[in-house]
Amino acid sequence: MRYQRFDLVCVKTGLDICDHKVDVTPAGKDWLAGESAGWNVYSTAEMDKTNLNKLLNSGILPRPMSLVSTISEDGIENLAPFSWINTVTNYPPVISFAINHNATGSLKDTTANLKNGQGSAVNIISEAFVENANATAVDAPPEFDEWALSGLTREKCVQIRVSRVKESAFSMECELYQSIDITHPVTGEHNSTLILAHVKYFHVCKDMLTSRGAVDLTKFKPVARVGDISYARVGDTYRIPVPSWAQEEAKIQEALKTLASQ
Repeated sequence: MRYQRFDLVCVKTGLDICDHKVDVTPAGKDWLAGESAGWNVYSTAEMDKTNLNKLLNSGILPRPMSLVSTISEDGIENLAPFSWINTVTNYPPVISFAINHNATGSLKDTTANLKNGQGSAVNIISEAFVENANATAVDAPPEFDEWALSGLTREKCVQIRVSRVKESAFSMECELYQSIDITHPVTGEHNSTLILAHVKYFHVCKDMLTSRGAVDLTKFKPVARVGDISYARVGDTYRIPVPSWAQEEAKIQEALKTLASQ
C-alpha cells in the first residue's frame, strides 16, 4: 500500500492517482516557485508568423518525426520530413500530418501528390538515420527526387506506388482519407493543409517487437522535434497505471468524506 493524500488528509490506499497538491513534493515546490516570475500573455491576432511558429514549435513538444514519401502523377518520388504528425483514431487507423505551404504560397510537393490520390508512406525516424532524414528537408524544386541525396533505401509497398523507407523500423502505408485546407478565419489566407491518412498496412521490423507484439522503445529510439532545428532523444520512461472508478470508487468517496469533515 502507498500513503497518499487528498489535500490535507492522508489515506492508506492502493490508488495510483494524483491525490495531492503539487507543492507537497520537492520537485513540485521548485516548479511552482517559477510562478513568481508571472506570465506573458500573447494575442495571436497581434503576433507575426515568425513568433507564432516559434512559440508553437517550442511549446508543443516533443513531436514525433517522420519521413513522408509520396509520388506524383508523372512518377516523380518525393521524400520530406514532418514533425506535425500524430494519431487520430485507432479504428479505423487514421493518422494526421499538417503541411505548411511554401513561402510563395504554393503547394508543397507532398501536398500536391497527396491530393492526386497517390497515397503515402509515413516512416517514423529513428536516431540511426536522423541525419539522412534531415537531408531531405532541402527546398528542392518539384522535379528533384530527394531520395537521391538521402542515402536511404527505397522499398516497395504492398498496395500503393510509393516507396517506403527500408531503414525505418515502423512505416505506415496510407491512402488519403481526407484533405482539409486550413484558412485563416480573419484574413482568409490558405497557408496549410491538414492531411488525414488511412493506414492500410504497417511495416514493422521484427527485431523491434516485444513478446507482447508492441514496439520496443529502447530499440526503436525514435527522434522527436523540440523547436527550431533542435531534436531530442526519448529518455527514461515510467509507467503510471490508469485508475479504475469501478475498483476505487469506495476508497475515493471515503477519502472525500474524511476531508469534508475536517
